[in-house]
Amino acid sequence: MSDQPRRPRPSGKTYRRPKKDPVRILAFEALRAVDERDAYANLVLPPLLRKAREKEGPETFDARDAALATELVYGTLRRQGTYDAVLSSCVDRPLGEVDPPVLDVLSLGAHQLLGTRIPTHAAVSATVELARVVLGDGRAKFVNAVLRKVAQHDLDGWLERVAPPYDDDPEDHLAVVHSHPRWVVSALWDSLGGGRTGIEELLRADNERPEVTLVARPGRATSEELLEEDAAVPGRWSPYAVRLSEGGEPGAVPAVRDGRAGVQDEGSQLVAIALANAPLDGPDRRWLDGCAGPGGKAALLAALAAQRGAALVASEKQTHRAGLVARALEGNPGPYQVIAADGTRPAWRPGSFDRVLVDVPCTGLGALRRRPEARWRRRPEDLEGFAPLQRGLLRTALESVRVGGVVGYATCSPHLAETRAVVADVLKQFPDADLLDARPLLPGVPELGEGPDVQLWPHLHGTDAMYLALIRRTG
Repeated sequence: MSDQPRRPRPSGKTYRRPKKDPVRILAFEALRAVDERDAYANLVLPPLLRKAREKEGPETFDARDAALATELVYGTLRRQGTYDAVLSSCVDRPLGEVDPPVLDVLSLGAHQLLGTRIPTHAAVSATVELARVVLGDGRAKFVNAVLRKVAQHDLDGWLERVAPPYDDDPEDHLAVVHSHPRWVVSALWDSLGGGRTGIEELLRADNERPEVTLVARPGRATSEELLEEDAAVPGRWSPYAVRLSEGGEPGAVPAVRDGRAGVQDEGSQLVAIALANAPLDGPDRRWLDGCAGPGGKAALLAALAAQRGAALVASEKQTHRAGLVARALEGNPGPYQVIAADGTRPAWRPGSFDRVLVDVPCTGLGALRRRPEARWRRRPEDLEGFAPLQRGLLRTALESVRVGGVVGYATCSPHLAETRAVVADVLKQFPDADLLDARPLLPGVPELGEGPDVQLWPHLHGTDAMYLALIRRTG
């Protein structure tokens, strides 16, 4: 090894190796996975957090570090539209010409400056240090220059500069201020059918961190058992729901580890409960979940069916998702069957079931709190892609239920093209089917509209924006 001293850089300053910040490196890696692989943050983050804990050790990478990394990832994704508008004012070229990894670092920095309580100097210096590690010194200088411009105003100050006035263009104003694509703002506004207050409350709710909600699967666990956990509080509407306050870890709950309880939004629970309690004419022995993956609703339906001596058939087209359903149903106290089958090409005879649920594939606009990246991934043309499948699944469901039986059509989207339009179109082909009023089957839940179908909302009910229509075969 040479005894010569390290040469100074041309600037005359001794080279300093960049400091590695495991929290911000992890956040950057998660954003790259979301961008490059179309991954979902809720699937990417857990293994990255585990890897960081194992590599750094629990003393170096603790619960506070995990919480900060999670906030940086989700906060950056939720506010991406707003931050893009701000960064566009601070960069001397279109954002589309900025390398995606550089843009991810800039977005992380913008979130720390505008969306957290991290002091300005710390936010800039930490992000520039991250840029040195993952991008190199040259591009770190660019990041530094841009973030110093961002730091000149707080979030409100920037919104006054980059968002058009509400009176000039209300949809674009709301899109920038609340960080949703314009077409999503328009669709949600149409679905709400109300004024400015309702849409702003909904968009704000989409940008809030959702609570973790557990479901106690009947016959296997009780809500009272789950409430013994330190961070647990009762659910709002479902008798089987328990909410974990901030910091509650579902994997630490014994009933969840054992499969006797699960993580399930309260809106999804209400859909299953409403179908299970809908009035029938005749026997009540065979139930079908026609789109069962990944298994949350199927597990609750199977448990409810078992209490009445009924059996559930859980059908899922994709084999690996059918495996998830089987895992969710394992240990159910009553009979059930899991099959891998296409719900539009049924593996059963017409009229075989007393109750049928189809929670159809959709754009997922009702779960933007949980999957914030979906708002930037989806396009209006996606609706056309889902439409034939949604109508086909509902038609098959109505053919699969016997006369006097009930079908539940559900979707985690409030978009009218995925909810009422689908139901109305299919019912034109089934004159011997009638809509039931679903509202009495959600007792205690307020603001359910004029019916007979039900649309739940994050800002009104604290749930995902689940839609439910109940249909009875009459002939």
